[in-house]
Amino acid sequence: MSRRQAIESAVRILAPRIPRHEFEAVADHAMGSRGLHGASPETAAWLSLTAYIRHRLTDYDELLDEGYDVESARFYVLDDMNAILEEWGSPRRVQVEDESE
Repeated sequence: MSRRQAIESAVRILAPRIPRHEFEAVADHAMGSRGLHGASPETAAWLSLTAYIRHRLTDYDELLDEGYDVESARFYVLDDMNAILEEWGSPRRVQVEDESE
């Protein structure tokens, strides 16, 4: 199995109801990110999925632009992120501890 196939498989497990165009964007990000190159496919998929949701589907970047610090902005979008994960059928949720790292 190629790395791309392993990442795509992990995304399908993490978010079985993710829309196709968003699935492709998450997988592309996981494959193209230098920071995720050495991560396991499962870790790369999760980090890419949560980053995609945070930056594309919440007000996170707007909060940063308004002067919120990263920790506060992540706290304020946590419920929105978890709602999307639930909608997409994910068995996992983002925890406050995850967001403060």
